[in-house]
Amino acid sequence: MSRTLSGENVEENEMRLVVMTQRVGDIVVPLPRYQTGGAAGMDLHAALREPLTLAPFGRAKIPTGIAFAIPRGFEGQVRPRSGLAAKHGVTVLNAPGTIDSDYRGEVAVVLVNLGAEPCTIAPLDRIAQIVFARYETVILEETQSLSDTERGAGGYGSTGL
Repeated sequence: MSRTLSGENVEENEMRLVVMTQRVGDIVVPLPRYQTGGAAGMDLHAALREPLTLAPFGRAKIPTGIAFAIPRGFEGQVRPRSGLAAKHGVTVLNAPGTIDSDYRGEVAVVLVNLGAEPCTIAPLDRIAQIVFARYETVILEETQSLSDTERGAGGYGSTGL
């Protein structure tokens, strides 16, 4: 059995993650949402009172006006928006930025302008996207040696360009 969501078929038994979301601060921003039925990320908006111009190679921490209660075993990954990157050379500096499940503060996005021209971010502009992803907590076990593989210790460029 399936149902329709934004024109796409979604299986009835498909798992949905519920993330409690709170608007914070005094600038009312849109809640993050998927722009299309098949989108992986939801857009985050700039919680700015006035436009902010990023000079070439300039960076700024932009508030989003949003906080999340992400369930344990999941993280929020803050990623660049392709349109900002392609049109203006603006990207998320620490991409992907990780929002841990125990963080409850406002999400901020560090944008950097790698373009040749200044770029202005207007209030409520879509500045980044967030993808929620499962992760595993691991236990590290120290050993005196590791198993052999075909690649071995070959690092950067070891498989060609």
